[in-house]
Amino acid sequence: MSGILKIGIFGGTFNPPHIAHSIVADNVREQLKLDRILFIPSGNPPLKESISHIHRLAMTKLAFGNDENFEVSDIEIRNPGEKSYTVNTLAGLKEIYKKEKAELYLIIGLDNLIDFPKWKDPEKLFELSNIIVMNRPGYRIENTVNDYRAKAKFIRIPELDISSSDIRRKISLGQSVRYLVSREVLDYITENNLYR
Repeated sequence: MSGILKIGIFGGTFNPPHIAHSIVADNVREQLKLDRILFIPSGNPPLKESISHIHRLAMTKLAFGNDENFEVSDIEIRNPGEKSYTVNTLAGLKEIYKKEKAELYLIIGLDNLIDFPKWKDPEKLFELSNIIVMNRPGYRIENTVNDYRAKAKFIRIPELDISSSDIRRKISLGQSVRYLVSREVLDYITENNLYR
């Protein structure tokens, strides 16, 4: 391990977390030689509707908590009444990891970079972290803002056509999602009667 701690920041609603999250996160970790990936369920995402943060945090811990390369943070969930802005989260993480002089790598999809103009203080995100952009099916680099595109690092990951919204739809229709989420997450969804 190098002298500087390299931490990948993988945020999302995780509504629910699924196997593609694990696969792409580990792929990014290997490509960039990161020391760990920090999964951060959003507390109150400004651009998305979601189920309770309590359920999403519990499922995120079940999905990723047993991998030595992964860690789950509740930094955005500690203040559930406030909107969760990535710029505030990164500033908070900088403070938490100040002693380790950690380098933060914000991992986002190409769809997120296209939406960057809607994010709070997008310029500051580049000051607080390295912006890592993963390819997403159906999205094109040409649709991003030139300034942001120039500052970001693009990496290719396996394109897996698995989405939380599709999993929720399947559950609501009574269809199987057995191999799309971990056994622990599936048990949690069933026990708590989520997405019905």
